[in-house]
Amino acid sequence: MQWTLVIPLKPLVRAKSRLAPTAGDRVRPGLALAFAQDTVAAATASAGVRDVVVVTDDALAGRELAALGALIVPDAPGAGLNAALAHGAAAARARRPDAAVAALNADLPALRSAELSRVLAEAALFPRAFLPDAAGIGTTLLSAGSGTELRPAFGNASRARHAASGAVELPLTGVDSVRQDVDTGEDLRVALSLGVGPRTAGAAAGLLIPD
Repeated sequence: MQWTLVIPLKPLVRAKSRLAPTAGDRVRPGLALAFAQDTVAAATASAGVRDVVVVTDDALAGRELAALGALIVPDAPGAGLNAALAHGAAAARARRPDAAVAALNADLPALRSAELSRVLAEAALFPRAFLPDAAGIGTTLLSAGSGTELRPAFGNASRARHAASGAVELPLTGVDSVRQDVDTGEDLRVALSLGVGPRTAGAAAGLLIPD
């Protein structure tokens, strides 16, 4: 099975606000863009991925991510993360009605294509499935097979909400790069230790990252 990934991205000026103590407001938008670029680059290189749809209203991000092969869909609902994901999934299925879709975070700068393929192969065994984040509280990936509604419930404590919705929790071992999203300076330190993509490495150079 091949998947269409739906990746949401806020306007860069508002993205990754919790990184402000580490990156500052001048650096933070560029860092958020670098995270998204490395995420999309790794996703498009995954054997399990057919298409990548990015839902964003940010013109710069749209241009840069389209250059990496993503289809850009404006955030027409403008009603937050879950509405954007549902809109992106609908856009994907307007193009391919039988598409298997998976929502993926845009802040996975250490993402490994092979690990993502492994997660998607496991997800293909279930109508809906999800992968918790490294903190064990949120979610970095939510999948819905062909003919199944995505029903995203991202946000605080989304691991519990996705489990309560009937989605199956996927195995956690050997897929650290798919789980390591970046919201804080400490998250960035861990991602850097895993090995981030080239754009994040460049954007993070010179930052004082917590030990």
